[in-house]
Amino acid sequence: MAVDGEVGADADVVVVGAGPTGLLLAGDLAVAGARVTVLEKRPAGLSNLTRAFAVHARSLEALDARGLADELVTTGREVRALRVFGRVEVRLDTLPGRFPFVLVTPQYEVERLLRRRAEAAGARFRHDVEVTGLAQDDDAVTLTTTGPDGAATVRAPWVAGTDGVRSTVRRAAGVAFPGETVIRAMVLADVRVARPPQDVLTVASAGGSLGFLAPFGGGWYRFIGWDEEIDPGDTDRAVDLDEVRAVARATLGDDLGMHELRFATRFAADERQATRYRADRVLLAGDAAHCHSPAGGLGMNTGLQDAANLSWRLAAVVRGSDADVLDGYADERYPVGTQVLRTSGALLRLATRPGPAAAAARAVLATALARVAPARRRAAATVSALGVRYPAPAGAHPAAGRRVPDLPLVPDGAGTRMAEALRAGRFVVVGPGSGAPAAVPAAPGEVDPAERVVVRRADGWSATLLVRPDGYLADAVDPAHAADD
Repeated sequence: MAVDGEVGADADVVVVGAGPTGLLLAGDLAVAGARVTVLEKRPAGLSNLTRAFAVHARSLEALDARGLADELVTTGREVRALRVFGRVEVRLDTLPGRFPFVLVTPQYEVERLLRRRAEAAGARFRHDVEVTGLAQDDDAVTLTTTGPDGAATVRAPWVAGTDGVRSTVRRAAGVAFPGETVIRAMVLADVRVARPPQDVLTVASAGGSLGFLAPFGGGWYRFIGWDEEIDPGDTDRAVDLDEVRAVARATLGDDLGMHELRFATRFAADERQATRYRADRVLLAGDAAHCHSPAGGLGMNTGLQDAANLSWRLAAVVRGSDADVLDGYADERYPVGTQVLRTSGALLRLATRPGPAAAAARAVLATALARVAPARRRAAATVSALGVRYPAPAGAHPAAGRRVPDLPLVPDGAGTRMAEALRAGRFVVVGPGSGAPAAVPAAPGEVDPAERVVVRRADGWSATLLVRPDGYLADAVDPAHAADD
């Protein structure tokens, strides 16, 4: 319950952190009619030069359902195969959907589009504001902050902590973040190169080293590297161009004529996961809930999917739904976070572990990916997140929880594709091409089923589907065709 006179007292939800996770969440909530305030400790207009540069297929589908994917694709380059251990390609161009590739583009391009959408929908941003603590009662959360105007309080019924690995919100809410540091300091730098690599995305590994290189826009390349033979120093020690070149030679085999250093830092590769994603009226998402090595480029993508899962639930609660619907967020996303930690951790250890045993393990994996088609498909589905499937709720169709593909629709004002129908941010009933849709039960979090978007399939199937706002199946009535993908 809001308190008159307090900063932010008119907000239904305060989102702390304006990275991709927080921006997608804020935009979804604002589109749904919630009053949203976003608190960000960075100054307004400061570019977020973080380490993310890969947008995978499922994230592109989420952005497509918000009308942003096609524009984002123009900012980067498409990679349709990933090279594993320098030998074997994992093909992505066989993935289902409109985006059979990984898009290499700077994270700030993702943030730019998501912020524009959130602002257009009415989300309010306050920069140079740092959260210093929080307290909860039966009605709301009170955040203590410091900013240009000094100390203040912000009070709202719900708070989302999307403020990164060092999340103040998580710590203040008393949520533990167990795990370990797997690499003490990796080098990250933006450089220009005299000899651009042939591949769009360069990934190199050998016993004791790991390197990534990707175009980062404007002629700059983003390099991330670690080699056990080179002393990385402490994370707070400055990185110079000579060190970047040395790490590049050790990991990529060539420094590519690196020159003109724009940005450089060190970061620790941690594997940690919050013990819970909800602490009463506080919810955690993105790096505030889980962090892992950069192997696989899964961090930003997992956070975007966290936000897509949480936003419709939180919007439903703001509109009057029972708060128990929020428990489904952790039930579904916590196991995904755990799996991402395992996947990225396994890739990192396999890539960097020295010795003949590790080399043999890399050879076995490379052989399996080269010769076993199901292994290649599974690898592509895992990295792209198209393979994520949530458990079917009790009483729902067994296919519930599966990703719904971008079905062709009969043009009737809601669009010609499933992604376009989802842009309203509501549940979508997909009926057969002719005749009335079969009755489907209300889904958790629906306040008024009359607000559903109703569309018709253009592909001849007779199934009637109830699709959640995040693009996963809530229920279906035709067992023969509901599981079609």
